Amino acid sequence: MTVADAFDAVAGSYDEARRRLVPCFDAFYGTAVQVATPPLRDALAAGRTPEVLDLGAGTGLLSLLLAAAVPGVCLTLVDAAPAMLARAADELHARSVPHRMVRADLADPLPAGRYDAVVSALAIHHLDDAGKQDLYRRAADALVPGGVFVNAEQVAGPTPALDRRYDEVWTARIAELGSPTEEIAAARERMRHDRPATVADQCRWLTEAGLVDVDCYFKEWRFAVFGGRATGAAR
Repeated sequence: MTVADAFDAVAGSYDEARRRLVPCFDAFYGTAVQVATPPLRDALAAGRTPEVLDLGAGTGLLSLLLAAAVPGVCLTLVDAAPAMLARAADELHARSVPHRMVRADLADPLPAGRYDAVVSALAIHHLDDAGKQDLYRRAADALVPGGVFVNAEQVAGPTPALDRRYDEVWTARIAELGSPTEEIAAARERMRHDRPATVADQCRWLTEAGLVDVDCYFKEWRFAVFGGRATGAAR
């Protein structure tokens, strides 16, 4: 089963399970939105439509949050799972948010255009390290001057012992939040496709890709939000 197949199989229940499987949901997604919004508001202030590229967009959860935070954005959602994109399209249509859908793998060329924000949530960890580095270079090249890249991601611990501890804490927390046994088992099955990397490595790769002001803005165990800015106008 491919990554796309694994996520298509849970497209109907994916969003409902997020708050259980991502225990820090509000801070995690909220931080990603906070980091991404300044260049989008700058674009509006300059009289142009803010452009957002959402990589591995899934059901459009992060895109919808950005559209709510900055009305007037235009979204481009990329994902390899058609059922997930269909859910996203329904939600965006219902809210009259301008968007386009691109069915593609993250290893494929990015959709043409320059973007005020390139964002991703819980997707890039499916690539191996070389694939992550390549995608970070392409994402940096797709930004307008001053645009931001934000990755809300599942990360590896910096040591094997810490990585095991991350998993122990996550398992205990999602059980506390009411995640049933079958939901946890399904999540672990999808995690067989995961190739997470440490925050330190990924921040270094973003710097090597040419981004500045690279930082980790939020971290709670295995969930982290990090990114950087393309050179140009600063906030």
